[in-house]
Amino acid sequence: MRIVVAPDSFKGTVSAVGAANAIEKGIKRVFFDAEVIKMPIADGGEGTVEALVTATNGQIVYQDVIGPLGHRTKAFWGIMGDGETAVIEMAAASGLPLLPEGQKNPLITTTLGTGELIKAALDRGLRNIIIGIGGSATNDGGSGMAQALGVKFLDAEGKELSYGGAALANLDRVDISGLDERLKDTRVMVACDVDNPLCGPKGASAVYGPQKGASPEMIAQLDAALRHFAAKVQKATGKDVAEKPGAGAAGGLGAGLLFFTEAELRPGVEIVLEAIGFEETVKPAQLVITGEGRTDFQTAFGKAPVGVAKLAQKYNVPVLCIAGGLGQGHKEVLKHGIDGVTSIVPGPMTLEECSELGAELIEDGVERLCNIVKVGMNMKRGRCAEEG
Repeated sequence: MRIVVAPDSFKGTVSAVGAANAIEKGIKRVFFDAEVIKMPIADGGEGTVEALVTATNGQIVYQDVIGPLGHRTKAFWGIMGDGETAVIEMAAASGLPLLPEGQKNPLITTTLGTGELIKAALDRGLRNIIIGIGGSATNDGGSGMAQALGVKFLDAEGKELSYGGAALANLDRVDISGLDERLKDTRVMVACDVDNPLCGPKGASAVYGPQKGASPEMIAQLDAALRHFAAKVQKATGKDVAEKPGAGAAGGLGAGLLFFTEAELRPGVEIVLEAIGFEETVKPAQLVITGEGRTDFQTAFGKAPVGVAKLAQKYNVPVLCIAGGLGQGHKEVLKHGIDGVTSIVPGPMTLEECSELGAELIEDGVERLCNIVKVGMNMKRGRCAEEG
């Protein structure tokens, strides 16, 4: 029996890699001779580097960069097993988790560190780059990223702007003469699961600014600065990207990547599944087990388990989904290729208990699930024998 195991992380509890290992253990308790292929996945957010590196036997690279507040910090990125593809999580260099408590301030935070990771990949000779842009602490339109790659943002006196979204209001001229030439020959795939434009009521500042510490007054200031920034960069690059879906992702980093690289914005899970060769692996499988921390109505809108199910469905491979919790609308996933969904929690438990016992709960939950699968297999064999 060939079973493909493709879970996302159980956020804050078990990584995708840890979940895949726990699922395998649960399977082996029931189907001890099963062939289990572990393919931990992600949707472009937290855990993308680890998932892709693990699935392809690649390597993690640690890198000192400028963090979101302008201080040096240790970040990481990955090289996939093909030796040709870099994987970057912008949150590792420019993300909210890097901010000390009480220091959220999108007026001054920068994506410079993310640009330094891109440059590091180019320096390694890599010309395929996957960038997950979830979890940002920034609202600078990707200007910091572009600075790290050679772009200069100048004020009316010819001085370079300081870091952050607020400074963009003083932008007078964009000098792209120093933009890294290697980007022209580099394929940049951006894992982006939102369709927000750069500016306006559905833009980067209005929608995502509050979670980064922006007050209503700051949101108005940042939105105006991004609008001004977009006009100046359009003049310099000849590209009009401000209204493109996803331009407002990660505080406008989506727009910055579209402006200054040959980026392609795609749903994160599609990029990840393509990169690890999931479709070819799932073709001969008898079963797929996927999972995530919480399954609800949002899962149906392109989250990792549904991405897995859509490919498995092409080859009539059944898909079961385990979840740390089931929320409102979780049955919607049954319309999107998932054949069954269940919680790993066996009874009333506190959130702390669930977090502490995460891997054990996954293992036990999968064992229960596989016993049910075994009953179904026995029923099928019994029916075939009667009909024979």
